[in-house]
Amino acid sequence: MSDKINFAATFNKTKAELLAMDETEFRARFRERCHHTLEIQVYANAYRGRALDPEQPKTVRLFLAVWEERGLPKDLPEYVFAAKMLSFAEALIRGEPIDLSPYRPAPLSAEELQGFERVLYERRSVREWKPDPVPDETIRKVLDAGLWAAHACNLQSIRYLVIREENAPGLFRGSDIPGGPIHIVVLQDMRVYRANPVMPESNQLLDAGAAAQNLVLAAHANGLGGCWLTFTSEPMKQRIREHAGLPEHLRMTTYVDVGFPDQQPYPPQRLSADEAVFLWK
Repeated sequence: MSDKINFAATFNKTKAELLAMDETEFRARFRERCHHTLEIQVYANAYRGRALDPEQPKTVRLFLAVWEERGLPKDLPEYVFAAKMLSFAEALIRGEPIDLSPYRPAPLSAEELQGFERVLYERRSVREWKPDPVPDETIRKVLDAGLWAAHACNLQSIRYLVIREENAPGLFRGSDIPGGPIHIVVLQDMRVYRANPVMPESNQLLDAGAAAQNLVLAAHANGLGGCWLTFTSEPMKQRIREHAGLPEHLRMTTYVDVGFPDQQPYPPQRLSADEAVFLWK
């Protein structure tokens, strides 16, 4: 039996198939297809001043029609983004330029760059915590930062458990640091990867790693300490899974503890770029 993948059957679904899909997979496929069949082509043609093939938006138009037939809200991110990409595409099909200048990031000022570098280089792994409660608003800012990390094919698998140690004492026992005060478990909804079954597992794990890196950086930027941790055993993972009632499609990939820091670790020294670069030419 051949192990070759039929790409047309894998990625090009009929209207009936899309209507029959569970919402999670449908939305993930919408994100993936919008990215691969329209977003990339729109930006490439706009950059080169070329008109777009009138057939290019047909996949996104199909998804938009199915979205409306399914009665999903039009203020959800997939619909908003696809509608914007379609408006760009229609302008390019007419041979009109599109103005992307409103989305150009403003250059960082010297002061802002210094702030960014402080967050990057002063972040430390913290293992001792003050008892001060962390406001939910601050936790939400940290969670949002994780969701804005780069994610392969825009599939957006990241989900969370947020558990305060005081509400579940000892649940995370087995960690190499004193428990808590807040545990953020990075979950991945594995159903979204049905939208791109050819994606290697390494990319899936990198999705979670990118989110976790944003979490620890955002924690530091918001005055918290953070420590990126590893589940030490399957019994530990199973205990947390049962406590939260997690369904099987949510993978527990890693977790980050945050809280107000009660120590100031000396920075571990790093290799220089000159030592780290194997080839530069």
